[in-house]
Amino acid sequence: MDLFLGIDIGTGGARAGIFDRGGASLRFHEEPFPLYTPRSGWAEQSPDDWWAALGKAVRTVVAEGGFSPGDIAGISFDSTSCTVVVSGEDMVPLRPAIMWMDMRASAQAKRIAASGHPMLKYNGYGPVSAEWFPSKVLWLKENEPEIYHAASRIYECTDWIAYQLTGAYTASLNHASCRWYYNTREGGYPTGFYETIGLGDLREKLPERVLPMGTPIGPLTREAAAHLGLRAGIPVGEGGADAFVGVIGLNALLPGKMAMITGSSHLHVVQTEREIHGQGMWGGYPDAIVPGLFMMEGGQTSTGSIINWVKNQLCGNYLIQAQAEGCSVYDILNREAEKLPIGADGLVALDFFQGNRTPHVDPDVRGLYYGLSLGHTPAHIYRASVESVCFGTKAIMDVFSDSGMDFQEIVVSGGIVKSPFWLQAHADVSNVPLTVPREPEAPCLGSAILGAVAAGAFGSVAEAAGAMVRPERVVTPDQARHEAYMFYFEKYQELYGLLRDWMHAVTGRGAGRGR
Repeated sequence: MDLFLGIDIGTGGARAGIFDRGGASLRFHEEPFPLYTPRSGWAEQSPDDWWAALGKAVRTVVAEGGFSPGDIAGISFDSTSCTVVVSGEDMVPLRPAIMWMDMRASAQAKRIAASGHPMLKYNGYGPVSAEWFPSKVLWLKENEPEIYHAASRIYECTDWIAYQLTGAYTASLNHASCRWYYNTREGGYPTGFYETIGLGDLREKLPERVLPMGTPIGPLTREAAAHLGLRAGIPVGEGGADAFVGVIGLNALLPGKMAMITGSSHLHVVQTEREIHGQGMWGGYPDAIVPGLFMMEGGQTSTGSIINWVKNQLCGNYLIQAQAEGCSVYDILNREAEKLPIGADGLVALDFFQGNRTPHVDPDVRGLYYGLSLGHTPAHIYRASVESVCFGTKAIMDVFSDSGMDFQEIVVSGGIVKSPFWLQAHADVSNVPLTVPREPEAPCLGSAILGAVAAGAFGSVAEAAGAMVRPERVVTPDQARHEAYMFYFEKYQELYGLLRDWMHAVTGRGAGRGR
């Protein structure tokens, strides 16, 4: 059989999906792993947990689907971006991985931004994110120097997974272009920039091989095959960042389409034919996804994770009700929230639980609910939270539009496609149609597409995406509801300017982060 395995290492677990040549999902399985938050703003994971969960996910999906290990023709993978791993030559981590959502490096990010180096054009000439690879590596060098200097290799989660699968130490051009300031058109690694920010010795620790997504890395090793329950020798293609691989899984590879990848966070990606740099957005990254095009990016750090927080912390009564009704808590939340008016009876929220990724690029702000009264219920808080996420997306789209980008369509994947309420709210707030593809797990499908390219089943990523991605339905915006939302959107927009300094002071007092 001509089947392809897509692996997605997310924030909460390892997902494995098997797809046929037409992109149909034949089997899918996820295995969770823990997230550790030892201090405010910190987030860490164990790479051993990734590998254990990945092995179980792949073995389960093959067994439950009744597939033979010989049915898999190609493999690729994705992972969270700027999840930093440090090791020696043996690739055994010297400390827990620092997760993408970790904000401990805010002081280092501010100093990098203060350098004024021309490479900061990729940050929109504005603040540097504490999430980004150089910020975290500089924190390591300054706060854990013994580990930094002992490490001969520093890389991403994706690169660690590539090594476990193939034994090859590589970097994904996707990660490097979007997060390491790597530029294929300007000599590759920006050694002058690294020297300017205090990382002049970093270059020797980085992978020599930087490969475009879908490029064959090597065959699956015997050890990896035994762990995964597959045959040795399957071609393994270079992967990339989960959300950007998801863009491939949505076939949002042409200008005019915005890919919106949802999960614990939201990511918004647009392709452009011209190089654009501007405040409040990231990019344009050359050749990051599509050769010859520039990728523009915006994102929200906390979206689905906020909704999960609401469910876990505030919905005990709904949990009892859900058990009695035989449904999920989300079913009840969506049902009750739809009964409420736009604006959740005067409740306005900020979705900055882990800081703001764009357009403010501010790690030192936090979430907020204004207007709480004794009449508000968990459903009000849920609705206000969903609306705040939708407002955050529109704020990002407005910045894109100010730079001349025109949106005809938003292609969406991830957790929110399960909720008609979420989808309609996004369409109404943005006033742009949302297309939901047949396969909601776009990163996993995108990884399978890369595996198909590595196996030689298609000549290019674009050709493979065109063959394997299918639309399912379109959610159209309601103009009257859009206009009603705009009052609350304007109030949402005003909150950052009104409260920024106050939030910085409170966050700084309570963060307890390193220097």
